[in-house]
Amino acid sequence: MRWFLIFIVIINIYGFALMGIDKRFAKIQGHRRIPEKTLLLTALFGGAVGSYLGMKTFHHKTLHNQFRFGIPAMILLHLILIGLYIYRFGININI
Repeated sequence: MRWFLIFIVIINIYGFALMGIDKRFAKIQGHRRIPEKTLLLTALFGGAVGSYLGMKTFHHKTLHNQFRFGIPAMILLHLILIGLYIYRFGININI
């Protein structure tokens, strides 16, 4: 369980940083951007909270529906999965 928590923290920091980096790249004319697929996959694989916080902090991708609704939906999905896990196996956090 400890490795899973470490993974979640790292991927959320990564998602937050990706939003900031892509926003910076957006301001540079002609600079290659981070693909939206990469941003969404990072959120899907556990970095939704970090991506959402990065999106709000850097005011980035807030008008795109797939980000505006998709990332909060991923957070909800993650919360449901955590709830199901806790319901099935109980809370066993050994840090």
